Amino acid sequence: MTNMSVSTAIQQRTSVRVFEPDYVMNESDKRRLLELAMKAPSAWNIQHWRFVLVEDPAQRADLQVAAANQAQFTDAAMLVAIVVDIDAWTRNPARYFKAAGDDIAEVLAAKVHDFYTDRDWLARDEAMRSCGLAAQTLMLAATEMGLASCPMDIFVADTVTSLLNLPDGHETAMFVAIGQAKADQGMARMERLPYSEIVIIDRFPMA
Repeated sequence: MTNMSVSTAIQQRTSVRVFEPDYVMNESDKRRLLELAMKAPSAWNIQHWRFVLVEDPAQRADLQVAAANQAQFTDAAMLVAIVVDIDAWTRNPARYFKAAGDDIAEVLAAKVHDFYTDRDWLARDEAMRSCGLAAQTLMLAATEMGLASCPMDIFVADTVTSLLNLPDGHETAMFVAIGQAKADQGMARMERLPYSEIVIIDRFPMA
């Protein structure tokens, strides 16, 4: 474990595509990373994410075939499918607000029900956004631990759904591979666009 600031982790994190296949992570480090990812923010505190920790080599190989044969699926020490539970808001939503007390939890649960009912598109969009926040939290935690990571969203969705045996109302948002980077990545780190192009004050200019 390193003693790295959040800003340093943000600066150092990059998407690594070539991992040391012989590097092994211990189980306590894997659990620690997933527990930190669980601290990510989510819409209404619904925590839409489900993390499928893929450990079986045969399962990884099958997923790799469904994901354009990306080497990260089999070479990284840790492979996590970030799965979206789109219907999480329907299952006893008061439990997401327990810390507020029973009365307030019931009021908030009713608000959740009203907010998402007949707005399936919104339920899905917010669940996906929440899973993105969890994935970023996971990758920054990995960076803080001195590990490399890579988010991956190129895969055949139906095949992955079948391989992971996902229940109805669940989709795979992305995979995150974590491990030790190989020294030679084969390409330089990509540059970011300039601040002046990315940051707009108040509103976009008139055309």
